[in-house]
Amino acid sequence: MNRRDALTTVALAGAAIAAASGPAKADAPASTLDRIKKNGVLRVAVIVGQEPYFHKDLATNEWSGACIDMAKDIAGKLGAKLETLESTWGNQILDLQADKVDLAFAVNPTPERALVIDFSTPILVHSFTVITKKGFAKPQTWAELNKPEVKIAVDIGSTHETIARRYCPKATILGFKNRDEAILAVATGRADCNVSLAVLSVSTLKKNPNLGDLAIPRPLLTLPTNMGIRAESDRRYKDFLSAWADYNRSMGQTREWMLKGFEAVGLTADDLPAEVQF
Repeated sequence: MNRRDALTTVALAGAAIAAASGPAKADAPASTLDRIKKNGVLRVAVIVGQEPYFHKDLATNEWSGACIDMAKDIAGKLGAKLETLESTWGNQILDLQADKVDLAFAVNPTPERALVIDFSTPILVHSFTVITKKGFAKPQTWAELNKPEVKIAVDIGSTHETIARRYCPKATILGFKNRDEAILAVATGRADCNVSLAVLSVSTLKKNPNLGDLAIPRPLLTLPTNMGIRAESDRRYKDFLSAWADYNRSMGQTREWMLKGFEAVGLTADDLPAEVQF
């Protein structure tokens, strides 16, 4: 081997070692928990018109609701201030993946979502219900809705859509950008009914009692609702949120936050069907 070949070999070997070692550890992105503590900010997805979870005062642009109270409590324990990003049920998962928010509330842990994000332990367990338009017979079972002539309005990308397509595959499923548009479809007669979580349906009918009627078809379908976070190898943030969820649920604090959210739309515990669990 001549001198030029030897120098070339040494240079290639050095490049290979550098490539194998990868970037310096200091350049590695911080975990969510580290970043929240460093920046002093907790970014949370919020959704318009989803009482008791979220309520936006259109005059002041101030947010309130059960999930806002929860988010403030979490932020306080992390020594951070709360920032909100307006989203939808369907988009908040994308917002997590895009690193626009650090936390999404009221996320149902489906297997498909578990492939792209992570979850805390449950905050609550909810039942799925149906809001029917005036004059439409209240269904006693999901099978009664599973007919081509039945039009079901749902918000695209939500678990409401998943339930409708799973239990009423023969029905005509009408997808809308958000739940407000799906509810409007029922109000205007474009759809016969809307599938929603019980807490959302009860709140909607309280605000607009002339919209229709509440039905809780059988079999009773329940699903836990959790906090969604980005998937990462550092488990501290997930473990913290899970401990927070378990503690507040067992101590009855979660129930108090939910009842406070319901009170904002004129509902009390006595107004809620037995199937509404929290």
